[in-house]
Amino acid sequence: MQLSADLLALAEEYGINADTFPRLEVEAGALTSVASFLKEKNWSQAVLLVDAQTRAAAGEQLAVHLQDNGIRVQMVELVANHHDQVNADEASLVQVLVETPMDTDVLLAVGAGTIHDITRFCSQKLSIPFVSVPTAASVDGFTSKGAPLILRGVKQTIQTAAPVAVFADLNILCAAPRALTAAGFGDILGKFTSLLDWEISALVGKEPYNALAAKMTRQSLDNCVEHVEEIAKANEAGIKILMEALIESGLVMQVLDFSRPASGAEHHLSHYWEMHLLEADKRQLLHGSKVGVACAIITELYKNWSEQFDPLEAEGDYALLLQEYWQDIRLKIAALPTPEALQYYLYQVGAPATADEIGIQESLVQDSLNEAYHLRDRCTGLLLMNQYKKEPISYPLQDRIGSR
Repeated sequence: MQLSADLLALAEEYGINADTFPRLEVEAGALTSVASFLKEKNWSQAVLLVDAQTRAAAGEQLAVHLQDNGIRVQMVELVANHHDQVNADEASLVQVLVETPMDTDVLLAVGAGTIHDITRFCSQKLSIPFVSVPTAASVDGFTSKGAPLILRGVKQTIQTAAPVAVFADLNILCAAPRALTAAGFGDILGKFTSLLDWEISALVGKEPYNALAAKMTRQSLDNCVEHVEEIAKANEAGIKILMEALIESGLVMQVLDFSRPASGAEHHLSHYWEMHLLEADKRQLLHGSKVGVACAIITELYKNWSEQFDPLEAEGDYALLLQEYWQDIRLKIAALPTPEALQYYLYQVGAPATADEIGIQESLVQDSLNEAYHLRDRCTGLLLMNQYKKEPISYPLQDRIGSR
């Protein structure tokens, strides 16, 4: 995968040397390039972080490949909880810190989002570089520095380490469970509302904004939507488009050192739901599945807001700027796809598209619409709606957001 001219320009703008970007291979058979890369770096002792599923999908194959090339391998299989899931929590972090030998040269994250979050945190704490080996095109966090962790039961994103290389083998990614690929598409689809929220925050909250970063993120989003049929088929062309979009989204966040282009109110809802499931000791949902559903809900919410809100009645911190830019904001909201279109894209790739379909109750959605904006200190449409609401936001918003 070649770094785009826009990404190189963005890096130059932020004073980042292009040599600091990870090596990127997104192609069939990329797994067989890992050993030569490690040998180029003179790394002879590798620790592979896996779970039971990713060990079978790629871990064992990678371990044999490395050992055949003279690299010593230790496998750390993360312990699943009673829901048969691995969480990026204290137990998993401590397991990796304890089981990683002192002479380890490199960590290899063999898996999807959670394993990468665990690995990047431990990489930073141990001062050991890590290599990304995705087993599914499921999230946009492979190349970012942010590690969303569950600490004392609360979701916190900590800036840690980015990978020194990504080896995304299309043979493995195309064979991934359909639900994981659908989740990756959902994470990308969420850029419709995250990019809008970023623009709102720049206009009304006077928060940092970069037009080139927004343009790049939008191009990746549009490319995935235009090729949704190939992504749905999980063929090599479609999965390559999705994976490269996820990687570039992460690289943009890495350059900016924040997640604004890829994370807005739709992510706040997702995180709120996740924390509720943790408190209730329930099985976790795929991140991208929640984001895709939340994107459709936030879109409907914003379209209603744009039709009903009178900025002249606003008072307080944001009132003057909201009044000044309200017509611009209304036009940007109008440019969003309809909630039905977003749901249709999700259904095309086999993703759930409503809260009911992922098991999130209406009462929890309603609570999140009224409370989730507290999770991050960011100006979003959701924050502004809550700032000026005359009564609690109710859900369902309209009958047209419903089940198939």
